[in-house]
Amino acid sequence: MSKGFISAFRLGIVCIAVLVGFAGIATRLVHLQVVQRDDLVRQVEKARKKVVVLKARRGSIFDVHGNLMASSRSFIEVGVDPHSTLEEDVEKLPQLANLLELPVSEVMVAFDKKTAFRRSKNGNETKQIRWRKLSESVGEDTYDRILELKIKGVYGNRDFRRTYPGGSLAAHMLGYVNREGIATSGVESYMDFYLRGQDGWRESERDGRRRELAQFRSSEIPPADGYDVRLSLDMVVQHIVERELENIVEKFNPKGATIIVSDPLTGYIMGLANYPSFDLNYYNEADLANQRNIAVTDIFEPGSTFKIVAASAALEESLVTLDTQFNCGSDIIWAKGKALRLPRDSHDHGMMSVEEIVMQSSNRGAAHLGVLLGPNRLYKYARAFGFGEETQFPFGGEVRGMLHPVKKWDGLTITRLPMGHAVGVTPMQIHFAMSTIANGGILMKPQVVSQIVSKAEPVFVDDNGASVLPFEPTQKRRVISKQTAEMMAKLLTGVVSPEGTANGAAIEGFQVAGKTGTTQKIIDGQYSSSHHVGSFSGFFPASRPRVAITVIVDDAQLKGRTAYGSTVAVPSFKVISEQLIQYLGINPIEPINTYALAERGRYD
Repeated sequence: MSKGFISAFRLGIVCIAVLVGFAGIATRLVHLQVVQRDDLVRQVEKARKKVVVLKARRGSIFDVHGNLMASSRSFIEVGVDPHSTLEEDVEKLPQLANLLELPVSEVMVAFDKKTAFRRSKNGNETKQIRWRKLSESVGEDTYDRILELKIKGVYGNRDFRRTYPGGSLAAHMLGYVNREGIATSGVESYMDFYLRGQDGWRESERDGRRRELAQFRSSEIPPADGYDVRLSLDMVVQHIVERELENIVEKFNPKGATIIVSDPLTGYIMGLANYPSFDLNYYNEADLANQRNIAVTDIFEPGSTFKIVAASAALEESLVTLDTQFNCGSDIIWAKGKALRLPRDSHDHGMMSVEEIVMQSSNRGAAHLGVLLGPNRLYKYARAFGFGEETQFPFGGEVRGMLHPVKKWDGLTITRLPMGHAVGVTPMQIHFAMSTIANGGILMKPQVVSQIVSKAEPVFVDDNGASVLPFEPTQKRRVISKQTAEMMAKLLTGVVSPEGTANGAAIEGFQVAGKTGTTQKIIDGQYSSSHHVGSFSGFFPASRPRVAITVIVDDAQLKGRTAYGSTVAVPSFKVISEQLIQYLGINPIEPINTYALAERGRYD
């Protein structure tokens, strides 16, 4: 047989093998190009297309004078793609570690580890690591120095982080933005729509090494930064309030405390602080209970501060005058043929005028006024002053308090409600009820935001050329007439006189009006003789009010003494008032009997 001879059998096998191979390739091509085409195209597009989110800068928050209270600090998250690194860059890693303030060994691991195991339904799978974070917060200057090292595969993504220069200052008012970028409370949550802005995006292509091809950028939408928000809060007033709150805590070690300062004629809150509080920059380390704004979330029996309701109502209905006398020495009163037992007073009293009842805070006198009004009118005025309903404080979490309808009253309610028992209120409700008298009988809505500020689409334009959307004062309703409010203001100045229960709130040369409150706390279903809530709510100058201040101290610790409002709240009212007189430039005003209240008021 010739050496060049090839048998037909062998040749047939080779031809069949070649045909089978080509058939397999053809089948695979059909499968890839027809059956799997859409899925593969999507994968290629996903790998080739690059969509980058361009973060919008969140708007800043300022106080009423433009002092910064919250802002967004630019930072860069730096990481490495270990598949893009070069051997010659290893010698630069100690410099990189020094800039990032990381151990060199940790940086070396990030550069060397290119795969990771991942558990799945089919067992462990190996996944390539295309991004490994080195630091989540690098400043602009530091990042520029990192780029100067020219280390292949090291790059950063820009983002913003919320910072609060004041730390715990106005914590319950400002609220915070968490690490996920979600506004959770306070102004941050309430004004989130305006503050957050609108993120932009950029679409481009990447090469095989996942590098952006800038020449193929197909579209780019720039981010729209958020609007700035200006509050009615005054940082100086807030500092004064929080410093005094610290003094209360140091002296009395209370369970909680609240101080509110506002302009009673507009409803603008100038300062508000609670104890306990927390640092906004470290919100994640704070107890959730400390983050509660107890000015609107906690209720208590107000005690004698509630007596303004019965006194105002009786005067408004012309049932009494300031000189009308009641027998406050008897513990029984007859009404509609029934004997009603009156509450006890802290001191023995005989016949008392309405003026003396308010001045000396007589429980029995208040009960007389309540019985004279009757259940329906007493309830109507309590609701009119804002009790049993939300004040419309702009932030979430506010409770309505507790004011039972008349049909649910028991036999004692008509004599206990006028003295501030059988009712649950929030500090904010007490504050704005007192502000109603200061405002000539108009109940205002609490306001915290004064303006929204942007650089475009002006509504109004300020001196700096920025557009301003103002938040105007909002009245809820008229509660009592201007004349009745003037009479009540006069009565409440008597509370601060030498004969009144709050003589410690008097300020020489100024007319101060207000009311103390002391109530026993309910412990294990019974009124406790050793646990109290002491309060004082007032305003000044009485004839032309500039500020209203409420101080409430929960469960102050006084050895062997009762935590009366005159003891734990009145001194703080005076300290704050004296500082505000200097800061706000408040001048003494003519005597209260000139009734100048309406001259400064905006509403009739």
